Amino acid sequence: MAQRKIKIEFNDGDGGRYTFSLDGSMSREKVLKIMDIVELLGDKEGQEEPQAQAISGDTSFGKLYQLIEKKFPLGSFTSADVLEAYEDEYNKPARLSTISTYLSRLEQKRLLTRQRTASGWIYRRERIGSVQR
Repeated sequence: MAQRKIKIEFNDGDGGRYTFSLDGSMSREKVLKIMDIVELLGDKEGQEEPQAQAISGDTSFGKLYQLIEKKFPLGSFTSADVLEAYEDEYNKPARLSTISTYLSRLEQKRLLTRQRTASGWIYRRERIGSVQR
Protein backbone atom coordinates (compact mmCIF):
# COMPACT_ATOMS: atom_id res chain seq x y z
CA MET A 1 0.00 0.00 0.00
CA ALA A 2 1.35 3.44 -0.91
CA GLN A 3 2.49 5.92 1.69
CA ARG A 4 -0.06 8.72 1.97
CA LYS A 5 -0.58 11.94 3.84
CA ILE A 6 -3.99 13.18 4.86
CA LYS A 7 -4.73 16.31 6.86
CA ILE A 8 -8.21 16.97 8.25
CA GLU A 9 -9.07 20.35 9.78
CA PHE A 10 -12.43 21.49 11.12
CA ASN A 11 -14.13 23.80 13.61
CA ASP A 12 -16.79 22.51 15.98
CA GLY A 13 -18.93 25.65 15.98
CA ASP A 14 -18.07 26.42 19.62
CA GLY A 15 -14.66 27.93 18.92
CA GLY A 16 -12.77 24.63 18.99
CA ARG A 17 -10.41 23.92 16.11
CA TYR A 18 -9.14 20.40 15.39
CA THR A 19 -6.42 19.11 13.10
CA PHE A 20 -5.67 15.48 12.36
CA SER A 21 -2.60 14.54 10.34
CA LEU A 22 -2.23 11.01 9.07
CA ASP A 23 1.05 9.86 7.53
CA GLY A 24 2.06 6.46 6.27
CA SER A 25 0.29 3.34 5.22
CA MET A 26 -3.43 3.50 5.85
CA SER A 27 -6.49 1.62 4.84
CA ARG A 28 -9.94 2.89 4.00
CA GLU A 29 -11.13 1.50 7.35
CA LYS A 30 -8.56 3.58 9.27
CA VAL A 31 -9.59 6.76 7.48
CA LEU A 32 -13.29 6.00 8.09
CA LYS A 33 -12.58 5.58 11.82
CA ILE A 34 -10.95 9.02 11.89
CA MET A 35 -13.95 10.49 10.07
CA ASP A 36 -16.22 8.92 12.70
CA ILE A 37 -14.17 10.70 15.39
CA VAL A 38 -14.48 13.97 13.47
CA GLU A 39 -18.25 13.48 13.30
CA LEU A 40 -18.44 12.82 17.06
CA LEU A 41 -16.39 15.93 17.88
CA GLY A 42 -18.58 18.03 15.62
CA ASP A 43 -21.81 16.88 17.32
CA LYS A 44 -23.29 19.34 19.76
CA GLU A 45 -24.78 17.87 22.89
CA GLY A 46 -28.53 18.16 23.21
CA GLN A 47 -29.15 19.08 19.59
CA GLU A 48 -32.62 18.04 18.54
CA GLU A 49 -32.49 18.82 14.83
CA PRO A 50 -32.50 15.92 12.38
CA GLN A 51 -29.18 14.53 11.27
CA ALA A 52 -30.13 15.20 7.66
CA GLN A 53 -29.49 18.90 8.25
CA ALA A 54 -25.88 18.13 9.22
CA ILE A 55 -25.11 16.50 5.85
CA SER A 56 -23.20 18.92 3.65
CA GLY A 57 -24.12 19.01 -0.02
CA ASP A 58 -20.48 19.86 -0.83
CA THR A 59 -19.28 16.30 -0.26
CA SER A 60 -19.93 13.16 -2.30
CA PHE A 61 -21.88 11.82 0.69
CA GLY A 62 -24.01 14.97 0.81
CA LYS A 63 -24.59 14.93 -2.93
CA LEU A 64 -25.71 11.33 -2.70
CA TYR A 65 -28.21 12.12 0.06
CA GLN A 66 -29.59 15.10 -1.85
CA LEU A 67 -29.91 12.89 -4.92
CA ILE A 68 -31.87 10.30 -2.92
CA GLU A 69 -34.21 13.04 -1.64
CA LYS A 70 -34.75 14.25 -5.20
CA LYS A 71 -34.96 11.00 -7.18
CA PHE A 72 -36.40 8.57 -4.61
CA PRO A 73 -38.85 10.54 -2.44
CA LEU A 74 -41.26 7.59 -2.21
CA GLY A 75 -40.90 3.88 -2.65
CA SER A 76 -37.90 1.63 -2.42
CA PHE A 77 -34.60 1.52 -4.28
CA THR A 78 -31.37 -0.47 -4.47
CA SER A 79 -27.74 0.59 -4.40
CA ALA A 80 -27.61 -0.10 -8.16
CA ASP A 81 -30.54 2.31 -8.67
CA VAL A 82 -28.67 5.00 -6.72
CA LEU A 83 -25.43 4.33 -8.61
CA GLU A 84 -27.19 4.79 -11.94
CA ALA A 85 -28.93 7.98 -10.78
CA TYR A 86 -25.67 9.37 -9.33
CA GLU A 87 -23.72 8.79 -12.54
CA ASP A 88 -26.53 10.30 -14.62
CA GLU A 89 -26.95 13.33 -12.36
CA TYR A 90 -23.28 14.21 -11.83
CA ASN A 91 -21.89 12.78 -15.09
CA LYS A 92 -19.03 11.06 -13.31
CA PRO A 93 -18.36 7.44 -12.43
CA ALA A 94 -18.81 6.03 -8.95
CA ARG A 95 -18.14 2.65 -7.40
CA LEU A 96 -21.00 0.47 -6.26
CA SER A 97 -19.04 -0.29 -3.07
CA THR A 98 -18.86 3.44 -2.27
CA ILE A 99 -22.59 3.89 -2.88
CA SER A 100 -23.31 0.87 -0.66
CA THR A 101 -21.12 2.28 2.12
CA TYR A 102 -22.90 5.64 1.97
CA LEU A 103 -26.32 3.97 2.01
CA SER A 104 -25.27 1.94 5.04
CA ARG A 105 -24.18 5.12 6.85
CA LEU A 106 -27.49 6.80 6.01
CA GLU A 107 -29.25 3.78 7.50
CA GLN A 108 -27.09 4.06 10.63
CA LYS A 109 -28.12 7.72 10.92
CA ARG A 110 -31.73 6.53 10.60
CA LEU A 111 -32.29 8.57 7.44
CA LEU A 112 -32.95 5.38 5.47
CA THR A 113 -34.34 2.00 6.35
CA ARG A 114 -33.13 -1.15 4.68
CA GLN A 115 -34.51 -4.62 4.29
CA ARG A 116 -32.65 -7.76 3.27
CA THR A 117 -33.99 -9.56 0.22
CA ALA A 118 -32.77 -12.60 -1.69
CA SER A 119 -30.97 -10.34 -4.15
CA GLY A 120 -29.53 -7.79 -1.69
CA TRP A 121 -30.69 -4.74 0.24
CA ILE A 122 -33.75 -2.63 -0.50
CA TYR A 123 -33.70 0.93 0.90
CA ARG A 124 -36.45 3.42 1.71
CA ARG A 125 -36.26 7.02 2.86
CA GLU A 126 -37.32 7.75 6.42
CA ARG A 127 -39.66 10.63 6.99
CA ILE A 128 -37.56 13.54 8.24
CA GLY A 129 -40.12 14.39 10.91
CA SER A 130 -39.59 10.98 12.48
CA VAL A 131 -35.80 11.19 12.73
CA GLN A 132 -34.62 11.24 16.34
CA ARG A 133 -31.07 11.52 17.60
